[in-house]
Amino acid sequence: MTDKNEMTDYFERKNKGFLKKQKFRLKHKLGWLGVPQVIPYRGFGSYASGEATITGALYEDKGLEKPEGKNSSHENILAMLKRYSGDQIPGARIKIYLGNEQKQRLTEENGIFKATMPLNEMNGEQNTKWIPYQAELLDQIGPEKNNFRVPGEILIPGKDAAFGVISDIDDTIMISHSTQTLRKLRLMLTHNSRTRKPFPGVEAFYRALHQGANENSNNPFFYLSSSEWNLYDLIDDFCAYNQFPKGVYLLREINPGLLNLWKQGGGNHEHKLDKIIRLFKTYPKLPFVLVGDNGQHDPEIYARVARIFPQRIKAIYIRTVRKRKDQHMKKLIAEMEELNVQMVFTPDTINAAQHAQSINLIAESAVKPIIENSFTD
Repeated sequence: MTDKNEMTDYFERKNKGFLKKQKFRLKHKLGWLGVPQVIPYRGFGSYASGEATITGALYEDKGLEKPEGKNSSHENILAMLKRYSGDQIPGARIKIYLGNEQKQRLTEENGIFKATMPLNEMNGEQNTKWIPYQAELLDQIGPEKNNFRVPGEILIPGKDAAFGVISDIDDTIMISHSTQTLRKLRLMLTHNSRTRKPFPGVEAFYRALHQGANENSNNPFFYLSSSEWNLYDLIDDFCAYNQFPKGVYLLREINPGLLNLWKQGGGNHEHKLDKIIRLFKTYPKLPFVLVGDNGQHDPEIYARVARIFPQRIKAIYIRTVRKRKDQHMKKLIAEMEELNVQMVFTPDTINAAQHAQSINLIAESAVKPIIENSFTD
């Protein structure tokens, strides 16, 4: 049975957004309020700082399931519309459990909750590991009891990591046509995580980077994108289905509403710079490989990072998905050379893999499978 006092407390505490409050009250009164769903995203932490960063979301369950192969266009369109039409639930209490630590947070207006938690059980630097945490909705929202804990994971890079990899997603690993709005929307609406295509050879290249030159490393991956958290399930299933290294996703704040679907992945990309700098500061002794494309300002953003941390960048790989003036590329490459940072513009994965092997980022034995994979994808 619903605890009316708990429900009332939630609505009274949610004092921001008058229209949203009234909408939730009306949906509750009419019995239309959907089942709340807690989504704990993958977090990341550091042995050096002894802290972990956790992010998650709370919204009405959209009824999304993993696709079974090639769903119909109608099914794919419906799934994408659900991702952008679902109601984020703000002002709700979430309790986060990590080891012996607990923290309570309120969801923001976009349904996101964030917390920094201590890693008390970590004694000295160890190997890379994923550690569990849990998130629990404390408020009674909707007719059913929902105070159960949902599991999440936190990546802690360790001494077996030679470097980290920060990779863009759209048009870097996943064909997205981000610079062509109509083609982008058609692809988003008519395909799913199992039918969206990776660029040829990129999965094998990333697995080689994950294993490193000695094929025994455990190099952490951070997938960065201007796509919103709405697409978390699609991106995660795409990466798992195509056997990309398991990693942390750093996406853009949710901008709910169907009218915002056409702007997905666009706009200002300064958030990428902020997230990359935070990673560099979180892991002060870890060098990085940066991978992106020239469709949405990745070269310029990565160059700005290189000016701040020139000695900590192993290489920058830029996929050329659209033609740019050679002069612009040459200028960036020359500037990076002055900083002793190698920036490689390439139309395919093969050139990037051969360069990575030449500077001892991946094993020589990994290059042939990458080339073969590039021609079989």
